[in-house]
Amino acid sequence: RAQGAGSRAAAASSPAAGEPLQRERRAGAECGLARQVRAEVTKWIRVNRRPRKRKRREKEEVFEKLLPDQLVLLLEHLLEQKTLSPRTLQSLQRTYHLQDQDAEVRHRWCELIVKHKFTKAYKSVERFLQEDQAMGVYLYGELMVSEDARQQQLARRCFERTKEQMDRSSAQVVAEMLF
Repeated sequence: RAQGAGSRAAAASSPAAGEPLQRERRAGAECGLARQVRAEVTKWIRVNRRPRKRKRREKEEVFEKLLPDQLVLLLEHLLEQKTLSPRTLQSLQRTYHLQDQDAEVRHRWCELIVKHKFTKAYKSVERFLQEDQAMGVYLYGELMVSEDARQQQLARRCFERTKEQMDRSSAQVVAEMLF
């Protein structure tokens, strides 16, 4: 009995005692969360491939609620897709209320908008560039690299509105990209 108490005290004082099990549980949970995201990615790719007019009997996809980190992962996987239709992008926005998510999620959402020239959601890009200036620097680059006149105009317009509030080094980097 005394020996058990001593080993318990040693285990409690040893920081590594419960760590492997906790790490394993976390890894298992993360694996489960990642698996759930992969299943959602598969559904979205299937939705994107569907013809515009669907037969009535075709079942509607049911999408899971995802945590912010899972949404980031989902959007990163979808960024790897060559094309996503405006219909798919609109469904994504409606399903996950992407414009109301945290900055990391909204950043990935804006990348999708820019990549696929989803003009209906350009307001989300404008809002992001105004509200999340530190994270917006990369997005300015994406807007300019696209060589799309509307996207470049959007970048210049947002920069003109926000350059006074940006920190000097970020403003300088963006100015060099834009002009």
